[in-house]
Amino acid sequence: MPMKPKKPCKHPGCPRLTDGKYCEEHAKLHAGDRRSAAARGYDSAWRRERKKFLAEHPLCLKCFDEKKIVRATVVDHIKPHRGDMNLFWDRSNWQPLCKHHHDVKTMTEDRNILYPF
Repeated sequence: MPMKPKKPCKHPGCPRLTDGKYCEEHAKLHAGDRRSAAARGYDSAWRRERKKFLAEHPLCLKCFDEKKIVRATVVDHIKPHRGDMNLFWDRSNWQPLCKHHHDVKTMTEDRNILYPF
């Protein structure tokens, strides 16, 4: 049976080829990297509630403030939950956003040194 071709290690500047994401040397460095979406709470229960929330709140709040009508595609946590499941499921902490405004918010407001990923 043919094997998958090896690919370059994802560690910056490493030229080694590997079967996984990182070569043996760099795998140890990246062992604590971000958990999967499901492990962070974004599972089937989240998808179901997200779908309901977007049906109830179909417009992006930021676009609406800019006097534009754009469909919301993302349920954003106003205050980042950082693994706090009570805050994660608190609907008063949710807001409907389009992908553009969610990405802008995440890169500006949510990326805070006090809240490492």
